[in-house]
Amino acid sequence: MSDRSAAIAAHPPATLPRTIAGTARGLSDRGIAWLCIGPTIVLLLAINIFPLIWTIYLSFTDYRANQPGRPIQWIGTRNYERLLGSEDIWGYLQATAHFVCWSMFFQVLIGLGLALLINRQFKGHGFWTTLILLPMMLSPAVVGVFWTYLFQPQSGIFNYIVNFFINAGDFTMIGDVRLAPWAIVLVDTWMWAPYVMLICLAGLRSIPDYIYEAAEVDRASQWRQFWSITLPMVLPFLMLAVLFRAIENFKMFDMVVELTSGGPGSTTELASINLKREAFEKWRTGFSSAFAIILFVTVFGAANIYVKVLNRVRQR
Repeated sequence: MSDRSAAIAAHPPATLPRTIAGTARGLSDRGIAWLCIGPTIVLLLAINIFPLIWTIYLSFTDYRANQPGRPIQWIGTRNYERLLGSEDIWGYLQATAHFVCWSMFFQVLIGLGLALLINRQFKGHGFWTTLILLPMMLSPAVVGVFWTYLFQPQSGIFNYIVNFFINAGDFTMIGDVRLAPWAIVLVDTWMWAPYVMLICLAGLRSIPDYIYEAAEVDRASQWRQFWSITLPMVLPFLMLAVLFRAIENFKMFDMVVELTSGGPGSTTELASINLKREAFEKWRTGFSSAFAIILFVTVFGAANIYVKVLNRVRQR
């Protein structure tokens, strides 16, 4: 080492932040870890935890956001009693359950079928996979507007396609009380069945080939291989996809608003749409806060039970 290098090593430049460097050297690994995750924890508390606590507090009051100067009155569990005793609220929850259950049924059925088809890796399967995944890359609001035009009886092509196969006559999917709930199920399935397909495809690709080879040696049929090998090994992936999509569908808002706005009447008014109306149209902030807490507890409790079942399936 030259004399100049030794001098630089012994006397570092004055521009170095010596106080910061000394402080960092004095911190333990635990201190450095807290220094890194501290801002994230503060942000999490500010964005998630505090609004949740504030919502719980407001749910026991008669607070109205459009009257900020009005004194907040503590009314106890009155909001929860009104909610649980309201037939309209149970109707909105029933519409939400109809949407969630049927959309998940069709998404699982179509998604798993597409995954089994794409997994065969036929000629051009990469192109068709990309084409199938396009709907899930769009915004739900854009999808709602797009399908609104398709459902128009005069200018849309949906009626023409249906009448090409069956003579259904003139009808409107989003304007009929009986058909409107199935319209939102159809659109959501079209958009998110590729998501289920993608997760199922990952599960299919993770199955070792030697298992199928051993089954062929034992002369197991394709149907037997599906029920004994494919479905049990893909089931955890499929259940994970159902968990994610069910949670998202339970709070679905933008796509349904663009499609039907909750109509006709209140046929497709999901719980999330009614929650928005109570909070930002009727300005019943305390009442809507109680509704939000009920929805949160419902989803959180159901998701916890589902995760326990999922863990048992994975441990088999």
